[in-house]
Amino acid sequence: MPKQRSLPDLDRTSVLIASVLLALLLTRFVRSPAYTLEVRVFTFYLALHINLGNLAVLMAAGMTATGMDWLVREHPSLDKRYAFSHWLLPTLTTLVVGIGLSILPFGALWWAGFAVGGVLLTLTFVAEYVVVEPTAPAYPAATAILTALSFALYLILATALRYAEVRLVFLLPALAVAAFLVSLRTLRLRLGGQWLPQWAVGIALVNVQLAAGLHYWPLRPIPFGLALLGPLYALTGLATALEEGVPLRRAVVEPLTMLVFILAIAWLMH
Repeated sequence: MPKQRSLPDLDRTSVLIASVLLALLLTRFVRSPAYTLEVRVFTFYLALHINLGNLAVLMAAGMTATGMDWLVREHPSLDKRYAFSHWLLPTLTTLVVGIGLSILPFGALWWAGFAVGGVLLTLTFVAEYVVVEPTAPAYPAATAILTALSFALYLILATALRYAEVRLVFLLPALAVAAFLVSLRTLRLRLGGQWLPQWAVGIALVNVQLAAGLHYWPLRPIPFGLALLGPLYALTGLATALEEGVPLRRAVVEPLTMLVFILAIAWLMH
C-alpha cells in the first residue's frame, strides 16, 4: 500500500495543528472584558460569563472539525463517504485542551499543558486519518490509540471541571456530551463502523446520574474523574461485547474487572 494511503499529508497536518494551537494560544494572550448573560426563571438564577477566551476555544473547536474534514478528504479510500465520525474525537480533544488551559495558572505548568495538548492533537489527527482505511497496516494501532485517547480525554475533562468547582448546571451537560461522544466513537471503532447512538445515549444518561450524585461527595478531582471513568469504560465495553453476540455472563467479565480496578484506584487516592 502506498505510504500516502496510510499517513496524512505532512503539510496539511502541520497547517491544521499550527492553526488550532494558535487559536488556543489566543485564550491566554488576548484579553477582553467579560460580558455576563443573566437568565432568571422564577427563583432560578444563572449567570454566563462570556469573554474572548471562551470564543477562541469554540473557534478552535470549529476549526478542528473543518480542518479534520479537509485532512481526511484527500484520503483515497474515503470516496464519497461522510467524514463526520472523524470530526468527533479531534473536536473533543480541542475542547478539553482549551478548557484545561483556561484553568491552569500561566507559567511553566501552562506551557507543559500546551505542549501535551499539541501532542494529543497530533496523535488524534494522524490516527483518525489512518482508521479511514480498515485494511491499513497501522489500523489496529490507530484504533487502540483513539480508544485510549477518548477515555483519557474524558478523565482530563471530569478532573478539570471538578478542580474548577464548576456548578452542577454546567457540569452535567459537559460530562453528558463528552460521555456520549466517547462511547459513540469507541463503539464505532470496535464494531467495524456501526453507528449505535442508542447505546451512547444510555451510557451518557447513566454517567450523568452518577456525576450528579458524586458532585456532592467530598472527592478530590482525580478520584472524582476516575469514579466516573470506571462506569463509562465498563458500560462501553459491555455494549461492545453484547453487540458482538457474546453471552451476558462472559460479556460482563472484562468490564466488571476493569470497573473494580479503576474504582479501587479512585478509592486509594481519595
